[in-house]
Amino acid sequence: MISQKGKLPDAVRYALTRWRGLTRFIDDGCIEIDNNTVERSIRPDQAQPEKCSVRRLRWWRRALAVIASLIETCKLNDVDPLSYLTDVLTRIVNGHPNSEIDQLLPWAYRRQELKAVA
Repeated sequence: MISQKGKLPDAVRYALTRWRGLTRFIDDGCIEIDNNTVERSIRPDQAQPEKCSVRRLRWWRRALAVIASLIETCKLNDVDPLSYLTDVLTRIVNGHPNSEIDQLLPWAYRRQELKAVA
């Protein structure tokens, strides 16, 4: 028997709560099983590595990973990524409260969008 507390049960719970997204590539041949394409696109130019400082490169990789994650999460939730990012960034610039930032996540955004249509 495995304890309910610890890293393994946490990892299993994490995977189970995201199971639909984790297995989506099985049903849709357009979805890649990994993010190697994104990883390749954010690697520095090996011919001129001096162009990027290590700190800047780390920041750039983290920023691109966040953006790529948001875009893929939009796709998994049937939300148009460009419309989503445009609307969310506009809301943030116009003073959307930090305490309600969860409303701007793609799965919550889709529910708001569906309520507006209904």
